[in-house]
Amino acid sequence: MKTLIDTLLRSALATLPEELVPAALHDSAIEIERTRDAQHGDFASNIAMQLAKATRQNPRKLAAALLAAVPAHDAIAKVEIAGAGFINFFLKEGAYHAQLRQVLEQDCDYGKSQFGAGHSVLVEFVSANPTGPLHVGHGRHAAFGATVANLLQAVGYRVGREYYINDAGRQMEILAVSTWLRYLEHCGERFAFPANGYRGDYIVAIAERLHEAEGTALCRGVAEVFGNLPADEPQGGDKDLYIDALIVRARQLIGDAAFRGVLDLAVAGILTDIREDLAEFGVRFDSWYSERSLSDSGAIDRALDTLEATGHAYRKDGALWFKSTEYGDEKDRVMVRDNGIKTYFASDIAFIFNKRERGFEHLLYIWGADHHGYITRLRAGLMALGGPPECFEVRLVQFVSLFRAGEKAQMSTRSGEFVTLRDLRKEVGNDAARLFYVMRSNDQHLDFDLELAKARSNDNPVYYIQYAHARVASVKRQLAERGIAHDSAQGASSLARLTEPQEMHLIKRVVSYPEIIQQCAIQRAPHTLVHYLRDLANDFHTYYSAHQFIVEDGALRDARLYLALATQIVIRNGLGLLGVSAPDTM
Repeated sequence: MKTLIDTLLRSALATLPEELVPAALHDSAIEIERTRDAQHGDFASNIAMQLAKATRQNPRKLAAALLAAVPAHDAIAKVEIAGAGFINFFLKEGAYHAQLRQVLEQDCDYGKSQFGAGHSVLVEFVSANPTGPLHVGHGRHAAFGATVANLLQAVGYRVGREYYINDAGRQMEILAVSTWLRYLEHCGERFAFPANGYRGDYIVAIAERLHEAEGTALCRGVAEVFGNLPADEPQGGDKDLYIDALIVRARQLIGDAAFRGVLDLAVAGILTDIREDLAEFGVRFDSWYSERSLSDSGAIDRALDTLEATGHAYRKDGALWFKSTEYGDEKDRVMVRDNGIKTYFASDIAFIFNKRERGFEHLLYIWGADHHGYITRLRAGLMALGGPPECFEVRLVQFVSLFRAGEKAQMSTRSGEFVTLRDLRKEVGNDAARLFYVMRSNDQHLDFDLELAKARSNDNPVYYIQYAHARVASVKRQLAERGIAHDSAQGASSLARLTEPQEMHLIKRVVSYPEIIQQCAIQRAPHTLVHYLRDLANDFHTYYSAHQFIVEDGALRDARLYLALATQIVIRNGLGLLGVSAPDTM
């Protein structure tokens, strides 16, 4: 209905004389909201007040001119001016009934639109370093990114879902040396494990597979490995210098090729686990893009050469710098260090250009909140390579705190003391995890309450919403048990019989679903969909408690069942976008 009212108002604007509203303002954004008080109609627009300043007109005078120019429509009962210049639209009951019929006619397609048709967006999310299993923090990124992608696709965008594999750089070298050291332990060597190494049990498992593949070929003695190295923590040394020295020593002792082989084995094992974990979580990607492949293909060098050739990069103190201050960054950024090692920033610049080359016009990144400072410099890199800044968008996801029995769980990938996404899913189930992760805005911190997620009560939003869906299925079973057939055609033609306050409230909530989906997609706001579904479930439960569905009056019974089935369809479609199941029994 918002689309209809927008069309009517634009038609009215187009007819107004130039001296009242210049033609240049005819394409102004029109705000249309559902009213909170039925006395003010069903929808209201403040377009007259929006245009008043630009046109130097009295808003009520402008509203009156618009009101006179609004075309008549079968769905509109009347249009009024209120307050300082609001234009209120009152719909005929039949307009809601027509929309309700669309729910059953379109079924699983109800709520979808072509709003974004002809446009493409590449959504990059999760992209956790392959240094260990996914933890509960990564789970929020996965749920948010997958749901946003679903919403965009539902409103017509061509959507690509991408996981960027950070399989190059120092963290990968630390992963490789950590695996090799656990392998040495498996060979019988004993030593203090480095403070900055990866300590999780998964490293031990990978090291065992390395031993199975290599035997003792890569084994070296403790004296060879640790002799003459700088001190580690907590022995008064620097843990970063110590682990870097260990990486150099490992390469010297087993050679670059073998070291690369250890890394490949570790990354392959961890990535397999990540892929399986995400697939079981209902999160799938169209592409898994390797950072290392950017280097191997020469894409990074080409991007750096382009920046240097166009004057956006310079050399200083043996390093290659990007002029990011020219684009509002607080300082210029190193792309190649004085030792010839490329930074992560160099890879990211090459990758953003690669995305544009693949034909995606809008690039949506979903990052952790700790990446906030990275936004300006990466947008600068895009602009320096000729990309439009408006195609670049970042949504930051705040951290998750997991509470078990009132106590906060600690999470650290390096120490190995973390709760994995797989463990969380086993405990609360996929449905609860997917919904709980997105029931708050991504820019708000999330306290994940395990007890609530597992509760079979109305306080648990996933249970409450799913129970509404199951209740409709229960009504259908009761009909079958009584040998009563639902006449859908009669129900559709008898919707005028639904006059109870709970019925009208539920009908309006159901038919607002397409507007909610479009709003959620535009605002990247899955939490709004969760709130809508919970409100819809509440409306249905209230209706279910107040009125009998299976009554003697056949026309009324079919109309009420028609409304119940429409509610069930919307709940199922909404839960599907969230990656949550819609059970028929609970």
